[in-house]
Amino acid sequence: MSQQDVTEPKLVEHFISKLLKTKNPDDMIADTKETGLNKTLTWIDLIILGIGAVIGAGIFSMVGTAVVGTASHPGAGPALVISMIIAAIACIFSALCYAEFAAMIPVSGGVYTYTFATMGELAAWMVGWVLMLQYTIGNIAVACSWTGYLFQFLRGFEAYTTHLPAALQGIVHHIMYPPLWLISDYGSAKAAYLKMGMNPADHIPHLFGFLPICINIPAICIIALVTYILVKGISESKNMASIMVAIKLLVIALFIGVGAFYVKPANWTPFMPNGVGSVLISAFTIFFAYTGFDAISTAAEETKNPQRDVPIGIIGTLLACTLVYIFVALVLTGVVPWNQININAPIAHAIQKTGQNWIAGFISIGALTGLTSVLLVMQLAATRILFAMARDNFFPTILKKVHPVYKTPHVITWLVGGAMMIGCLFLDLNLAAQLCIFSVFTAFIMVCISVLILRKTDPDRERPFKVPFSPLFPSLGILLCGSLMCVAVISMGKHAILFPLWLLIGVSIYAGYGYKRNRRIERIEEKRQQNKAARERASL
Repeated sequence: MSQQDVTEPKLVEHFISKLLKTKNPDDMIADTKETGLNKTLTWIDLIILGIGAVIGAGIFSMVGTAVVGTASHPGAGPALVISMIIAAIACIFSALCYAEFAAMIPVSGGVYTYTFATMGELAAWMVGWVLMLQYTIGNIAVACSWTGYLFQFLRGFEAYTTHLPAALQGIVHHIMYPPLWLISDYGSAKAAYLKMGMNPADHIPHLFGFLPICINIPAICIIALVTYILVKGISESKNMASIMVAIKLLVIALFIGVGAFYVKPANWTPFMPNGVGSVLISAFTIFFAYTGFDAISTAAEETKNPQRDVPIGIIGTLLACTLVYIFVALVLTGVVPWNQININAPIAHAIQKTGQNWIAGFISIGALTGLTSVLLVMQLAATRILFAMARDNFFPTILKKVHPVYKTPHVITWLVGGAMMIGCLFLDLNLAAQLCIFSVFTAFIMVCISVLILRKTDPDRERPFKVPFSPLFPSLGILLCGSLMCVAVISMGKHAILFPLWLLIGVSIYAGYGYKRNRRIERIEEKRQQNKAARERASL
């Protein structure tokens, strides 16, 4: 046998071993002592952050699409309650798996960290890459929705402007109705102009005569503000989230409390107007309303007692939000016939039907605060995942730098914020939400698989919290999320190819940078150890 025949299999074996190289959980925990992140969060803070992430764009906007449907799929009608319960059940099994890992490995990074401990380097990188899509791209969609609610709120004061001087009325009118290219991405602005029978080229400015310019200024400003708060510190972020969560829960309670008096049981008939298939498709659509509870696990490294508090935070958030969603769905479909619900602002529109217009204004405020809290918590999660990946040498060293005063990963926080601001210029909102849900399903499936693997490979490791009825519960999580993912592929059609394309880009970046950087650092560390051993031998 030639030398080439001998060495090539060894090279392949070496390459595969590096791709499957796992990281010991004890080493991960030891690494956290060097980063210096502040440990200030309690289980109450985690539930507040969780509700801040979960109750937002989904309940204030996506719920309308889930009830009424779109041109591509029918809505669930009053059976939206069933869709919400299905989505919650799909979440609960994954939530229990998150809780087990977060209590066992209280390290920043969430499912990325858990995958690294069970499936190795390549799988961890791909999960991290998918989570970047979930948090970063999803947050861009939330920021653009924030712009829509802002102007809906401002235009609620239009009737009061008639008493202003004519010159001032003109200024206020321009503030309430600015050019679309200043408050939209290009795709949304183009569609709006075409719907009004206008030529987009006549109203959207172009750079160099061919490059359209659309700048969603409000979305960019709110992202910049949230980024600044996150850089200032986790305590400031927690305090801001607490205020916003209190406001939006008060608003939702107002909607449920007042709307309950106007519910007509006849509106719940027929309960399932479009069949069982529509309920399943709406479960996929409304799943966006549940995304965010997993963000709690990414803050484990900044929690005082993560072994106890993180499981409580994850499960408590999911249960609280599910109850809120069920009551909202019952009132929403009871007040307004399901096929007459406004898709863009379903809750505000429903309360207007009762004649309580002053409450509709409060609901717009609740929507704004709800979306802002989602931006805050989801961006916090994105930065902590990237921080963990930088610590594992997938990104340049500067990205894991911690601010000397604020004790936050400020460089990576501003980088993520800047990427979101750029994304606001061109990203399609509906497509962003769908891709975000694909990412969520992938992450949920991976965390369930990781629990099953670590139960086999490291059964003696201390687990302060354990998923009950394992392997049944993790397997059900994989089955349910996988089934809803199949429904998503069918409903998205040709756009479903974008998610595999994102994965392919991730593989290319890992092969061209991440893998090579990790091997180079390993060689440097090996050389350092050899030199250290040589010096010790020379001193004898």
